[in-house]
Amino acid sequence: MTALAVGPTAARPQRAVLRLHRPALIVWGVFLLLAVVDLVWVHLFRMPLYRVQLGCSPSPDCYDLDYNAFTDVYNVMNLTGEVLSYVSVAVAAWAGAALIGRELESGTARLAWTQGISPARWLIAELTAAALPLVAGTTLLGLVFAWVRSSDQDVLFADWSYARFLIPSGPLSVALVLAALAVGALAGVALGRTLPALVAAAGVTYALRHLFGDKWDDIWPVRRYWPVQISGTVLLLVIAALAVTAAFALLARRTDVKGAAV
Repeated sequence: MTALAVGPTAARPQRAVLRLHRPALIVWGVFLLLAVVDLVWVHLFRMPLYRVQLGCSPSPDCYDLDYNAFTDVYNVMNLTGEVLSYVSVAVAAWAGAALIGRELESGTARLAWTQGISPARWLIAELTAAALPLVAGTTLLGLVFAWVRSSDQDVLFADWSYARFLIPSGPLSVALVLAALAVGALAGVALGRTLPALVAAAGVTYALRHLFGDKWDDIWPVRRYWPVQISGTVLLLVIAALAVTAAFALLARRTDVKGAAV
């Protein structure tokens, strides 16, 4: 709150937002690091061992790879893909609760508006400061996940249409995170309270993840990887644009009404 009250900060609202939400950025950075290390470890260390075992004929000289549920490549990749496919739900919950809802509920946003930052500029700063690290991090995860999956198809034998592989391995993941951020912003502006915004944003984004991750059999009769990725990405970006537009319109309406009342 005090960061937004300082004069020079009003000229650089994005920097103030980054300071205010530094813990969330640290958590995001740690998550990215752990996910990338996990994927690289699977590719460089576990996959070669599995190839040796798969190509080895039964004999006393064959390498015996003991099964471990926590290091089995199928389990690790399935769990990692599942977690990455639900990152958007966590993003929506955070955006609705901490990024927007709490700022409005606590009065931090209103304080910023008295320091020369318009409501629209405040919302732009919030969304921009959040979108940049989210897009960069999700893109990195998508590239690493796709690299591991494509390089190790001979071991994984995984169907690309499974949500745990479809979402993390392409632009669909970035579009889903942006839609989650936009839905969270709209929920935060519409409800203006932390917990209700968290629940609403997470619920809507969970539904989007389920629709775009698990329901392609119902809405896409011809299964092809890139048509599914591109069409899903476009639709999610349209949803994100509509949600952001609605958030700005609602914020402008509410601040105009309050300003007129004063």
